[in-house]
Amino acid sequence: MLKTIKQDFWSHLFLIVLAFIALYPFFYMIITSFKTNGQFYSNFFGITFPLHFENYAVAWEAIGGYIFNSVFVGVASVLIIITTSALAGYSFARLRFKGKNFLYMSVVALLMIPGLLTLIPLFLLVKSFGLLDSYMGLIIAFAAGGQAFTIFVFRQSFASLPEELFEAARIDGCGELRVFWQIVLPLSKPIIGTMAIWNLLAIWNEYMMPLVLLSDPTKFPITVGLIQFESQFVSQTLYGPMFAGYTIASLPLLILFLFTMRLFMKGLTSGAVKI
Repeated sequence: MLKTIKQDFWSHLFLIVLAFIALYPFFYMIITSFKTNGQFYSNFFGITFPLHFENYAVAWEAIGGYIFNSVFVGVASVLIIITTSALAGYSFARLRFKGKNFLYMSVVALLMIPGLLTLIPLFLLVKSFGLLDSYMGLIIAFAAGGQAFTIFVFRQSFASLPEELFEAARIDGCGELRVFWQIVLPLSKPIIGTMAIWNLLAIWNEYMMPLVLLSDPTKFPITVGLIQFESQFVSQTLYGPMFAGYTIASLPLLILFLFTMRLFMKGLTSGAVKI
């Protein structure tokens, strides 16, 4: 009994230490965002008073446009990814046509190609369409990059649905689009939500692709904009507004995950992403 208590104590202590290591950087970012330079140098790790909320006004003025760009590009890209991938996944899972297996394996093979290897071909392709330095070029690039994995997951999910549902719908005279709209989509809400969140997180955190395809600072997403933002405030040694900017930049994803966590976990645990 005593041995079990000791093991539980050390296990809990280990987990507490790991949680502290993981969470303290976020705590440090938040407390630093309320400091002036004097408070920053006098009390580097602790909380200081008074709290300077004006740092957030300064930071928002500098990065508000970048956040809008990320939201616009991310939402538009995810809508395209989910729409096209769901249709493709349904086709691969439920329709019969020549070359289906070859096309599907070609899509799956794309998962083995690192994204960095496609940057130069992607740049040349977007340039040939005349879409460099535009929202449309970036949206199309993101939408294309998220297709392979999303199609793979949707195909696996749609293939696991009971065949009897589809047979009954076709006997009642439903066409494929009606089956897709009235049967497949309602039953697949958890995995659709999961893949939407998954892709939005990936697009929000992407740095290299916007850096390569964009040159106009007013169109930068938050990942690229933060670099300019950081250099601006580091040169002026304004650490409070700089950390306030980091905090603001992390809030949209935090809010998204808090409001969609149940849907995300339901999609992961429902067996829809079973490979």
